[in-house]
Amino acid sequence: MVIPQRTARRLVDGAGHMAGIYLTLRISAILLLISQLGIRLIFPEPTIFSDVFLFNLAGFFAAASSFVAPLFNDRLATASISVGILMWSAGSFVSSWNSFLSFQIWSGSSEIAYGLFYPLILFGMIRALSAKRAVNSIELLEVIIIGLGVSSVIAALLLKPAMMHFEGAAFSIFLSILYPIGDVILLAIGLIFLILHGRSLRSLLLVLGIALFSATDLLFLWLSGTSGYPFASLLDDGWLLGLILIAESLWHPGGERQLSGRVTSVAATISLILSSALLALAAFRPGYFPNFVLIPAFITITLAFIRMAVALRDARATHEERALARTDELTGLANRRHFLLELQSLGNGPGTLLLLDLDGFKAVNDSFGHESGDELLREISVRFTRVLTSNSLLARLGGDEFGVVVHGTPAEGLEVANALRSALSYPFTISHQSVSVGVSIGRVVNDGREGLLKRADSAMYEAKRTHTGVVLWQN
Repeated sequence: MVIPQRTARRLVDGAGHMAGIYLTLRISAILLLISQLGIRLIFPEPTIFSDVFLFNLAGFFAAASSFVAPLFNDRLATASISVGILMWSAGSFVSSWNSFLSFQIWSGSSEIAYGLFYPLILFGMIRALSAKRAVNSIELLEVIIIGLGVSSVIAALLLKPAMMHFEGAAFSIFLSILYPIGDVILLAIGLIFLILHGRSLRSLLLVLGIALFSATDLLFLWLSGTSGYPFASLLDDGWLLGLILIAESLWHPGGERQLSGRVTSVAATISLILSSALLALAAFRPGYFPNFVLIPAFITITLAFIRMAVALRDARATHEERALARTDELTGLANRRHFLLELQSLGNGPGTLLLLDLDGFKAVNDSFGHESGDELLREISVRFTRVLTSNSLLARLGGDEFGVVVHGTPAEGLEVANALRSALSYPFTISHQSVSVGVSIGRVVNDGREGLLKRADSAMYEAKRTHTGVVLWQN
């Protein structure tokens, strides 16, 4: 199809317009951050415009930049990272708003938003740095188990020491510990990708962004417990710059390599062990841990069992799909594809190929109908299967044609051929009628040369023409 010149020009202009919008989104976040830094240097005192609106607007632009990243990305990765950055920015906005204005927004909303940041970024990062394209339930469960299990267990163990240095309710301190632990998990997973699959600009920017974000979190926690955290300081920009680097990483190619699922599987198993150990410790020392600390451990173990059930279901489904791909739907025998693979496995080894074509089947099919014909084929398959030796494979090749591969001496091949003929020596009862069918068999002894199937086919037609039952192909 030829596109008119005017239409082509509009398409080019439209693509250029969208590219301009995307470039604006990419640079807007960093320009807002630079503007906010400039205002802060000129006016050191915190202001609503600079520290509530300008600062958090940069985060929202970073989220938008992630969402419209190029199509070479996995869409789930860009969406997950975009929503994760959006959640953190929303939490930051609520926290900043409550610090300046008397009209308060529920502070729990910021904690929820901050908490959602970690699983969203973890999931998006795994997909952004690997070649995965189809998401599955096991992958989602593993991400939740890793994030929830490891972070909650470590936070539980650090809770008692932290309560000696921080003021506030135990639950608030527990949440404060969770955030830097989540940062460490993100950084560890990123470094694993970097070590296993080499460096790319995408992986370097992503890991650098997470490292900067994590370092800011840890420094914030340290200052909060020692000299005190200075609100609206330059420290805050470390979080924002880290988010901008994470968003920028999605604009560069990378992640073409496939990450082995063993990394997340092993991490999920470690999470399960840690959660179980925490519950065991709580049982030995009742009252040592607050009840809310144990809830994530219970959830982690429950999710681990769900993951196991899902994995078993998927493995069973995969096995069934593979079996169906190699099985004839009507008779349950091997199909042509399976038969050809088995024939190929003969190689130069001793073996015999038998091709079978039923005699008189068409008359039965025409007289009694296709349903009766199908029933007859199933009955014949049962009889054939009963007389086969353990070193033979029987397959239905289509219609009323069957094939057998016999691994063994020529004498064993002849024995199987005669047994198959004998299996049809007495009649069948189909649709309350007695019917009889025979079989013509072409037999070829494997000699390692090509054309084995063609020679067996010629021998089978010779047996059918001469009514001799079994014909051996003679070179």
